[in-house]
Amino acid sequence: MLDAFTKVVSQADTRGEYVSDSQIDALKSMVAEGAKRMDVVNRITGNASTIVADAARALFAEQPQLIAPGGNAYTNRRMAACLRDMEIILRYVTYAVFTGDSSVLEDRCLNGLRETYLALGVPGSSVAAGVSKMKQSAIAIANDPNGVTKGDCSSLMAEVGGYFDRAASAVG
Repeated sequence: MLDAFTKVVSQADTRGEYVSDSQIDALKSMVAEGAKRMDVVNRITGNASTIVADAARALFAEQPQLIAPGGNAYTNRRMAACLRDMEIILRYVTYAVFTGDSSVLEDRCLNGLRETYLALGVPGSSVAAGVSKMKQSAIAIANDPNGVTKGDCSSLMAEVGGYFDRAASAVG
């Protein structure tokens, strides 16, 4: 896992070039947006249990067969595993938001997750739907302008949404 700065320098070094002005400008922008990025991570982290619970509640309301006898989330043990997996995905999304880089999400969370779910008989489309519901909830919480650094957060919210979309497509 590389942070954004290390990644830019490493890529330039591999090519035997200097870091370009546009790359430096992008890194400057990331530093300038650092307070907003931290606010978003803190909001999502501070509301993680609410985000996961709301997403699970909405998912099970839409797909009640998951919690019916014989469903993939039927029994307390399976329900707990489902909630745990949603929490793990959410945690890795916050790591990606914090670093401004999806490699930690890809390498440590999503790599091989679809195959694991297939082997366990877990419906990937249901997991993807749960991740999408977490996205909606997390963005609503993170995008609330009260008590956070002022400024336009549209690009940061698009970035957050992109990480959730990657997670949903990786399992779906």
